[in-house]
Formats: sequence, C-alpha cells, structure tokens
Amino acid sequence: MKKYARLFRYLTAYKSNIGLYFLFILLSIVFSVISLGTLPFFLKLIFLDDASTIIAKPEHISSSGDMINYLSYELQRISGDDKMYAVMLICIMIVIAVLFKNLFTYLSFYVLTPIRNGVIYNLREEVFQKILQMPIGYFTERRKGDIMSRLTNDISELEGSVVGTMEGLIKDPLTLLVYLGFLVFISPQLSIFLLVFLPLTGFIIGRVSRSLKKQSHESAVKQGESLSILEETEKIIAAKFTNNSKGLFRIKNRMQYRRDLASPLSEFLGVLVLCGILYLGGQLVLGNKGLTATSFILYTVIFTQIIPPAKALSTSFYNMQKGTAAIARIEEVLHAPVMVETTAPKPIHLFEHAIEFKNVGFAYEDVVILKNINLKIEKGKSVALVGSSGAGKSTLADLVPRFHDVSSGELLIDGINIKEYSLDQVRKLMGIVTQEPILFNDTIAENIALGMDNASPASIEQAAKIANAHNFIMQKENGYETNIGDRGMKLSGGERQRMTIARAVLKNPPILILDEATSALDTESERLVQDAINNLMNNRTSIVIAHRLSTIRHADEIIVLQKGEIVERGTHDSLIEQNGFYKRLVDMQEVK
Repeated sequence: MKKYARLFRYLTAYKSNIGLYFLFILLSIVFSVISLGTLPFFLKLIFLDDASTIIAKPEHISSSGDMINYLSYELQRISGDDKMYAVMLICIMIVIAVLFKNLFTYLSFYVLTPIRNGVIYNLREEVFQKILQMPIGYFTERRKGDIMSRLTNDISELEGSVVGTMEGLIKDPLTLLVYLGFLVFISPQLSIFLLVFLPLTGFIIGRVSRSLKKQSHESAVKQGESLSILEETEKIIAAKFTNNSKGLFRIKNRMQYRRDLASPLSEFLGVLVLCGILYLGGQLVLGNKGLTATSFILYTVIFTQIIPPAKALSTSFYNMQKGTAAIARIEEVLHAPVMVETTAPKPIHLFEHAIEFKNVGFAYEDVVILKNINLKIEKGKSVALVGSSGAGKSTLADLVPRFHDVSSGELLIDGINIKEYSLDQVRKLMGIVTQEPILFNDTIAENIALGMDNASPASIEQAAKIANAHNFIMQKENGYETNIGDRGMKLSGGERQRMTIARAVLKNPPILILDEATSALDTESERLVQDAINNLMNNRTSIVIAHRLSTIRHADEIIVLQKGEIVERGTHDSLIEQNGFYKRLVDMQEVK
C-alpha cells in the first residue's frame, strides 16, 4: 500500500466524491438486501396451502425467524389474507428495491468517474512536468522508448488500478461486511464457520498472486524495450525486436494465467464453503436447533451474493499488484533529480556584459567530464570549442542554458550566478542549433515560429530569407504551409538545418549556441548552412562547437579541450603558431 501513497494524496482532493461514493454504495447494498429479503415472505405464501392458515404475530423478536414471522404477519394483515394481493405487494417491493439498488449503483459510478480521470490526469501532468525539469543527462542514460512507456502504458495500467483500489478498499469490503452482518443476524452458528473459512480462502488467493507484481514489472520493461527498438529502422535489429516480442509474449501469458486464475479459484473456494454451509445448515434445520427452513434458504441466498464481491475483491487485488509494478516505474521518474530553481529568482531580460566560467567542474554519476574550466565570453564575441570526441565540448556548452548544473565552481551571466535567475528567462536569451535538427510533424511556418507567440507571416519569411531557407520553401507545393513529416523527414538534411537556423533568427536571441550544426551535411548544403550561420552570428555572442575547423577560423577565441580540461586557447593564427594540439587537428583535417 505504501506504493499507492501518491495516488492516495491525489484522492484527498476528491473527499466529497469519495464520501458520496461510500454513501451510494452502502444504499445500493441495503436495497440489494431488501430485494433478497422478500424471498422468505414469498416462500411462506407458497408453502402455506391452506388459505385459512393464520400467521400469528410473535410476542418478541429474538431471532431471524421471529423477524420473518413478524414481517409475514404484517404482510398478511395488509393483504387481508388475499395471497395473490400479497404476491403482488412482494413483486412491487422487489421492483422498487431493485430500481433503487441500480440507481445508487449508477450514482456511485457517476461520482467515481471524476476521481478516476482526475487522478490519472494529475499523475500524467506531474510526470510530464517532471520530465521537462530533468537535466539532459537523465535522457542520455535511458532509452526514449522506456520513458514513453512510463508515460503511456504504465499510467494506463494505473488507471485500472485506481478503480481497483476504490472497489478493493470501499465497495467490495463494504458489500462483504453488510452481507456478513446480515448472515450473522440470521444464524450466528453458521456464520462462525463462515468467518473461519473466508480468511483462509483469501490467504490462498494471496499466495497465488504473489508473483504477479514481479511479472508486471518485467512486462513493463519489455514494453519499453519494444518501443525503443521501434525507433531503430535498420534490418539488422529485426531479430532483436522479434526476440523482445517473444519475451513479452511469454511474460504476458504468465500474467494472464495468474490473473485469470483469480475468478475461478475464488468461485471454487466459495462453492466449497457453500457446501459446508449446506451440510451444517441442514443439520441445524433438521435437528430443530434454532434455524428454520425459510431462514436457512434466505441464509443460502444471501451467501451466494457474497461470492461475486469476493471474486471481485480477489481480481482487484490482482490488479492492484499489477498497478504496484507500474507505479514503481513512475515513482522512479518522479524521484529523479531535477534542475532546482531558487524560490525568489532575479529577473534577467537582457544580456549586457559576459558569460563567465569560474573554476567550473562537472561530473555525472561519479564520472568527471569537466574540471577547472575558467573562461569568459564577452558580449558580442564568438568562442569556438574544439577537441577530440568526448573532450567535453557539448557538456560545456550545455551548462550555459542549464541543461546541466555545474558540480563545482560557478557559472555567471552578467556577474550573477546562473542559478539565481529564472530558468525560463535564461533560456529565452539563447538560440540553440544542434547537429540533429529538432523539428515536429507540422507545417514549415509552425516549426519556424515554434515558441514564438503571434509571429507574423512576414517575420517568418524574413527569418527564412536570412537562413537561406526561403527559396527551397517556396519550391514546395504549399510553401510555408507544407507539412514536413515526423522530425522533418520530408526535407533534406540541409533544409532541416536551415529551418532550425530560421527559428533561431526569428527568436533573435542575444546568445547563440551552435553544436556542430554543419558536421552531417554534404559540401553544397554545408556552404548554404554556413552562410546562414554567419548571418545569424552577426552582432551576437556565440558559442560554437566545431567539427570542421575551417568553419571557425575567424572566431574571436578558440578553446581547445582535452579530457575535460582547457589545454590551449587563442585565435586560429596564434594556435597554429603554438604548434600544439590544435595544429595537429588542423593538419589531420587538411590531409583528409
């Protein structure tokens, strides 16, 4: 139950609904008992063949038999000994009781629906907002498909568990308690037997379902792996996907076998208990030991009504076990570390002076990536980051928009620690163009204007012209209203990249971060994109991560990183004169 603490916290917002749910369920059960309670009166009318037979009014009520006799006497008095009239009254009572039973059952579902949907909505929203606050490092260490599975499959699994929890904690136990209370009133002797064997059947069902939680977790993991494999399209992974699907198939089968066992097992155990009741009850009736035949029949009928909620309770238990595995995976996301913002952030709407790294170090999961970085980037200057793969270039650039937080030292913007600013305002100062363009299944215009409210068509077109994108856009069938497909797959690599540059132009940020924006392009596309980048960099503070060193010759300062440390720095010409690591990198590219 501890795993459901978060769901219970959400449920506190629906206290009134839960109270009404409890009330409606109770009333539904009461009217169900009333409809069944008319059975003894009908039996007395049928088995009393002599119309002149008078049912005497009992002097006092000390047992269920006395209660039945008293109500039969009242029915007899109202009907004036007219048995058909009495039967009609009984039928009317049954119809009214069943009508109210089903009315309150519907009302219970009516008040449960907002609880179910509200809890799932709040949980999905919390998970989504948490994902938005996570550092990029969290996603680089995990499969995208697994994260998607937690947002979709696991939360959908919990949707059934919310209802299962409500029914498992309120409806089914309440139904069992009311029926058991009525059975104890009818025959305390028989009920002792019942109260001994019902917990025993529950124990057996619980033992059978113990492994369901583990299997549910395995199933969720396999679902996530399947989604991740679907992201890969190479034929070589076909066998991998097939093997994963077979594993998921086997786990799902085992889960379904266990879950399907709940209902027949509980029914079989219920019938065993019923047979015990028939045997013991028969002894009490035949031996005249305080139980009449009509009371015993009523007892048996009421007991048969215990079996459905008992079966439902066992099924709810299975569903809750499955939900426990799902919520454990969701809790893992919700408990992951996030980018912490100060409670009273300082406003920053303009970038005025410099970005400064002071003795900055960064480590992720005990792996040191950057150490002792001291760097100052003045407003309007361009700084290029170069070095071998894994030297820490992208990580250093990612610290500026706070995709990561420094592990040691300070990162300052205009002399103030970046952590003292609003994260949203800091990122609004920056435009980022990465090696892999971030595009969405929408029109060209909407992709360029992403994040910009009320961008006019003229401003979008002007941004596209600066990014050398306007000509190819106008050649499309629908121009700026052309849909580019998932991740822009209807466009070439160069076209996608120029669209992201147009987006950055439209945003008009004072700080620009370019992460190997031309490294994956052919020569012609690279020239067009590089021209667009040069246009974009005019009068902006730029941090450029360069793969092709020829593109950063005119940078104001080149920072050479090796194993997370700055090993050289200077202009292109001064670094060539040093004849060091940078010179070797340039020579290798020229040889190629």
